[in-house]
Amino acid sequence: MDYEAEAQNGLKFRKLFGQLPEVVIPEMYLDISSRRVLIMEWVEGQKLSEVKDLHLVEVGLYCSLTQLLESGFYHADPHPGNLLRTYDGKLAYIDFGMMGEFKQDFRDGLIEACLHLVNREFDALAGDFVTLGLLPPTAQMSDVANALTGVFQNAVTKGIQNISFGDLSGNLGRTMYKFKFQIPSYFSLVIRSLAVLEGLALSSDPNYKVLGSSYPWIARKVLTDSSPQLRSTLQALLYKDGTFRIDRLESLITESLRSTANETLSGQEEKTDKQSRLAIKRILKFTLSEKGDFVREILLEELSKGIDALNRSTFQKAASAVISSLPITFSLPLHLVEDEDIKNLKTLRRLILALSEGLTEEQNHGLEEGNYLLKEVDVQMTWNDAVVVLQQLSSSKEFLPMLSVILELPLSAQQQSFSLPADLAGRLASRIIARTVRGSVL
Repeated sequence: MDYEAEAQNGLKFRKLFGQLPEVVIPEMYLDISSRRVLIMEWVEGQKLSEVKDLHLVEVGLYCSLTQLLESGFYHADPHPGNLLRTYDGKLAYIDFGMMGEFKQDFRDGLIEACLHLVNREFDALAGDFVTLGLLPPTAQMSDVANALTGVFQNAVTKGIQNISFGDLSGNLGRTMYKFKFQIPSYFSLVIRSLAVLEGLALSSDPNYKVLGSSYPWIARKVLTDSSPQLRSTLQALLYKDGTFRIDRLESLITESLRSTANETLSGQEEKTDKQSRLAIKRILKFTLSEKGDFVREILLEELSKGIDALNRSTFQKAASAVISSLPITFSLPLHLVEDEDIKNLKTLRRLILALSEGLTEEQNHGLEEGNYLLKEVDVQMTWNDAVVVLQQLSSSKEFLPMLSVILELPLSAQQQSFSLPADLAGRLASRIIARTVRGSVL
């Protein structure tokens, strides 16, 4: 037993996580400690297992996720005796003899695996298992994907809120053994940590699921992280064959907001006008912040596509009206609006709804219903569909809630919003020029 090493672990842990709200890390007194004696700050409290405090369990969960997926340095022995509820209601960690290191590629791989699981992309999930060392590189990916579908399909269909971490781990092991499935030592510590937290939570809430409570943190992480790997993952998640999957972005934003809300995590409150306004404010505050720059770029690009389609639709509608009013009848080919334009119009409509009304009740409960997959847009949409969308977009009242909320945002976010019109205009001009060049060449 080397208490000097444990003291160093405690110092590092305190430096990394001691500033988290509602978390207490005792101070280490190195000058009076040795290899055989460890002196640390005395912490008064009760074992977390002896008090039913679901809120503190969730504090522990988010602290664990920060350890595992942010810093990579984590407490590998969070059993009930090492977690205390202090008398002022905070979560205290003690005993730093068993710590773990989580490499960056494993951190990103675990986040990607969660996203692929939630979105039922089992082919990609099979690749994640190789990255995480759960399967050998020689495994047959198609067979693995089929097996993973059998393990996860029914569970994920019910929604991640209803998946038991313990049951899922057991089912996975029983099904995947034939593919030389293995659990590396680092991963067994991760599983143990999360299983302990779920066990503590179940004593307070029999319906608690650690995976459901973890996903908001993961959603926020993938939306805000600047690492090339996670940005590539987000890009792949939001686009399929060049089509923007707005449902997935809505789901991610909804969940990331749920992780920072002061409301209860059940999401059962009735959605009032005040709550809707708060949702709009949170969406804008995030997308106009520095952390939201990558998502903002995606949204600006999709908005420019939608506005471009709106312009083309408006021109075609006006031209058709003029031609139909002429006293003579003649045929004039006028097919400016294509299937892609109609898709972009519908996307524009969805974006404006999200920014003007907040996210809908159905979207807020998307996790519970397992509603993560894109509702595919029919490529044979008619011109009448475009006209309906155009009429819906014509009302200026759609924009008023968004515009009024901007004035309540931090100054930096307001300043960022002022640059958006010029940015959109530049993107729109680029699209028009590119289309003109293509037309002249073809």
